[in-house]
Amino acid sequence: MHAFDVLGDPVRRRILELLAGGEKTSGAVCEAVTAEFGISQPAVSQHLKVLRENGFATVRPEGARRLYAVNSAPLKDVDAWLDRFRGFWAQPLDALATELARGRRERRLRGADDPPRSTP
Repeated sequence: MHAFDVLGDPVRRRILELLAGGEKTSGAVCEAVTAEFGISQPAVSQHLKVLRENGFATVRPEGARRLYAVNSAPLKDVDAWLDRFRGFWAQPLDALATELARGRRERRLRGADDPPRSTP
């Protein structure tokens, strides 16, 4: 399965978001995803399996529990692929940053020219 096929599913993206905060038990993932998407525990398990089999998540047993975590390697591959397209949005973002800095500077300069306010 291609990385974007894996990441194209909103449930799997949400699972990765949850795991990005650190290891989670399958029960904790299931509870959060079931509450948000209204899907069953077996459906969540299938999504975890897809993530695991495609290298996006790892699992390790801890007693009777299974702890899931993000595996960053496939995400680095996705990031490298997206790198070709960053130029499409990098320049507009740089222009936005310039305008924001200009606005902050103007507000700061206006603030220096304002007379001090007296407190009643």
